[in-house]
Amino acid sequence: MTGKIVVSTTAAPAPAHTYSQGLRKGGLLQVSGQGPMDPATSTYIGEGDVREQTLRTLENVRAIIEAGGATLEDVIMMRVYLTTRADFPAMNEVYAAYMAEHVPSGELPCRTTVFVDLPHEVMLVEIDALAAV
Repeated sequence: MTGKIVVSTTAAPAPAHTYSQGLRKGGLLQVSGQGPMDPATSTYIGEGDVREQTLRTLENVRAIIEAGGATLEDVIMMRVYLTTRADFPAMNEVYAAYMAEHVPSGELPCRTTVFVDLPHEVMLVEIDALAAV
């Protein structure tokens, strides 16, 4: 017995590869990197629009956090992966508004943003999260 609990929800896209949507162990909940896929249609949305993609990605992350018994208030770390530096201001604007709405305490999670290639060409953003439950 590992004491790990796999977290899964249909409110976020099913894993495309060999990983869990989320994994809880003890007081920690790790959410795998999520992208701008609509869970209802299993298609990527917002081609070329980092704002729309960031919003959908954050919704997917939040769905898994909530399925794991937490809220965005419990998140201690978010990692944002962008394919281009030019998209940072637009992503950051959407991210800030989303956090203001879903983290009313104002105690925002830590965040790292890196610029990378992502697994699917249409993806402009991917986000993962770590929460203390």
